[in-house]
Amino acid sequence: QVQLVESGGGLVQVGGSLRLSCLASGGTVSRYAVGWFRQTPGKEREFIAGDSWDSRTRYYKDSVKGRFTISRDNARNTVYLQMNNLTPEDTAGYFCARERTPYGLGRYPRDFGTWGQGTQVTVSS
Repeated sequence: QVQLVESGGGLVQVGGSLRLSCLASGGTVSRYAVGWFRQTPGKEREFIAGDSWDSRTRYYKDSVKGRFTISRDNARNTVYLQMNNLTPEDTAGYFCARERTPYGLGRYPRDFGTWGQGTQVTVSS
């Protein structure tokens, strides 16, 4: 059973950057689409970035497009989320996820079945 562990969250000022990492163990991210979600208290988890299994297509929520970049290193079994020009609206718990079955597009939240425990990102103004 694959497990995902996020790291890299923290406190950053407006306009700053962070890079989140997601390390997979007990399984692989190679051949699987992966994604990043975020959630704030009282709100539903929102899908913000997805990477197809072969990294040929990527999806970004409009509010993060141009500022966030999802990437992966299959040899390290790690997925990344580079976040630039952060705003207070980006404050949330961030979760990485892997799709249930291989060779997916990483486009639809319903296809994700394995989640990490999350890492908190707080952007101060």
